[in-house]
Parts: sequence; structure tokens; C-alpha cells
Amino acid sequence: MSELTYFACGATSHDMSRLLRGTARQRRLFPAGAFLYRSRARRVLFDTGYAPEPWRAGLGAWAYRKMLPPRVEAGDTIAEQVDPATITHVVLSHLHPDHIGGVRFFPNAAFVLSDGARRTLERSRLRDGLLRRLLPAWFPAATVLPSPVFTSGPHGLRTADLFGDGSYLLVDLPGHARGHLGALVEQKVLLAGDAAWGRDLLGAEHRIRSLPRLVSHDMTRQRHTARALLSAEQDGLRLLFSHDRQPTGQNLL
Repeated sequence: MSELTYFACGATSHDMSRLLRGTARQRRLFPAGAFLYRSRARRVLFDTGYAPEPWRAGLGAWAYRKMLPPRVEAGDTIAEQVDPATITHVVLSHLHPDHIGGVRFFPNAAFVLSDGARRTLERSRLRDGLLRRLLPAWFPAATVLPSPVFTSGPHGLRTADLFGDGSYLLVDLPGHARGHLGALVEQKVLLAGDAAWGRDLLGAEHRIRSLPRLVSHDMTRQRHTARALLSAEQDGLRLLFSHDRQPTGQNLL
């Protein structure tokens, strides 16, 4: 039997009034979620959460921590919640700090990156939000699979079949970051990464304030992605976002 399980790997918080116009002043907690798909011999991890503290990642990390202060307590890191030796694949939705902090724990896994993420690794800008010192020296010299090639897939989404059997489809969800990826698991659940910062915020992209807009790679494409996800949800597809808290210890399939 296949399983999809959720892990909260640290969290950050943000004043919602500084994120969305027309929102009351209220600080909201955003967990850094990771999802593990188990099927036969496969163990596919979607994102890796925050790195353990303290961070030693330069001025960029200092600025990030001022805007989005991470909270990583004992037991929070992905390596404290799963056995790294069992993981066969790691899919990175994008390269922001709350998604790559646990990369260091998986030197023997095959990593899956989009072409956009590879280009960010080769040449990043400040707004790309990549803190290179959070990545281990061996990355991406570890096994990195070829960039996915997207074609028309279920629910009108652009997908690439990771294993060739329809069980795990990578999904092109552009906008939030260059090469932002999701994953459609067994045609049942779409791991939507940071296509929105929460399900309740999907479709509210027009209300995002100026400073958070600078973090997004392409707001126009992010709005298009939101419309596509809302349509897929109306089709019956269940959406799970990285910064919504999900039930732990349950099979989300």
C-alpha cells in the first residue's frame, strides 16, 4: 500500500497585514512542510524544510531572518523525523531556505530539480532568495536526474512523469520562484509547494503587497498558476500547500 505523509520541519511567522492588502494585523505561523511518498522500494521526499540553527549563511541569511524569522526546535529537522538512508529521491519544489535546509542530510539520494532551479544554481540574483551556504559542498555533484520535460497532463496541468508509471507526476507551477515545481501523487493529491502561502490565500494574488511581490519570480504567471489550481480543485483534485499544517502520522492518500 502506498503512503503519503507530512512533516513540519520548522516554521516562520509573518504579519498578514504586511502580506495582503485589506487584512487585519495578525501574526500567522507558516510551517515548513515536507511530504514523503512511500511505494514499494521508492521513498520520495518533496522538499526538506529548514536547516538546523544556527545558520551561518552570510548577509543574505541575516536579511531573511529579519523578514521571516525561522523557528527550528529540537526534533524539527527532517533528518530527525525520517531516516535519511531510506530516501531514494528528493524533489525540490524550489530553492528558498525553507525548502532546501535539509538537503545536507541526503547525500545518497537522487535529486530532482527543474531547469529553472538549475539556472538559479548557476547564476542567482538577490531576489531569487538562494542562500548557497545552506547547501552542502557536494550539491549538486550528487546524483541529479535530468530536468523534467513537461507536456499536457491531467486537469489541464503541465506534467512530467518521474517514474514512467503515472504514480508521481512533476507539475510545472510557475510564478513563485524560477522553475517552481509541484507533484501530483497517484492522481489523487497535488503537492502545490508555494504556489500560494496557504489554501485560503490561493486566488488572492492581486492583494499581495509590493514588498512580498519582489520575492515572487513572476506575479503574472503566479496568478495564472492560481487560476489553473482553482480549476483543478473544482475538478476534484485535492491541493496540499507547503505552508499549511497538515495532519501528521496519517496517510494523506
